[in-house]
Amino acid sequence: MKIIGEKINGTRAQVKKAIAERNAEFIQNLAKKQVGGGAHWLDVNAGTPPDREPDDLVWLIQLAQDAVDVPLCLDSANPNALRVAMKHVKKTPMINSISGEQTRLSGILPIVAEFGCEVIALCMDDKGIPPTVAARLDVIRNVFAATRRAGVPDEKVYVDPLAMTIATNTEASRITFNTMRAIRAGFPQAHISCGLSNVSFGLPVRALINRTFLALALDAGMDTAIIDPNDRELQATMLAANLLLGRDKHCLNYTRAYRAGLLENKPS
Repeated sequence: MKIIGEKINGTRAQVKKAIAERNAEFIQNLAKKQVGGGAHWLDVNAGTPPDREPDDLVWLIQLAQDAVDVPLCLDSANPNALRVAMKHVKKTPMINSISGEQTRLSGILPIVAEFGCEVIALCMDDKGIPPTVAARLDVIRNVFAATRRAGVPDEKVYVDPLAMTIATNTEASRITFNTMRAIRAGFPQAHISCGLSNVSFGLPVRALINRTFLALALDAGMDTAIIDPNDRELQATMLAANLLLGRDKHCLNYTRAYRAGLLENKPS
């Protein structure tokens, strides 16, 4: 199970303020804390208007790279910003994201192929997010046809089946899990990633829903999550789920986490 740290995102109020004020210490502390929590990549999203995004994205990249040694996940739908950013990365980044949308396939996929990046592929196209498993698979088949034509191997593609909010459609999570299983069966070399927080939007005790979704998604085939790596309860759920799914050889990861005091809430 790999983790993409989600915190350096300009759509979050504190990060937006830090970008506007060029608060380098705030950004670098976010980077260090996430890597300390176990992040394998750091998602970097400037979240600023297209004319500002290249400069802001490069600023974030340079700060993160000066603070930590993990590769970055460049989160942008702006091909110009991504091309500028590629001149400044020290390690080959992941790109977040392509989809079945023609603008992303024509604008971002060539960058992925040219630089040998790993890439997140969303199960949506120009018509939006399909409501059924079959329709999402049709979209992702088209995406794989495009990545293969571009020379991107399946093992560099991280399919995000897109978790929709359960509050407005009680079948939403079942559709996501079944899509994961179908992708795992049809494209066994590919990875499956997912952001968790959207599923609980509008409901109380969101953290409980997110943790439970994570455990069920792991069973459905997810191997990469976009999460806050410093969420202690989420990490504990992930360790326990992998243990129960037979993915923790000799129970080593679970027992090591227990000995490190990471599995139980400390008394306040």
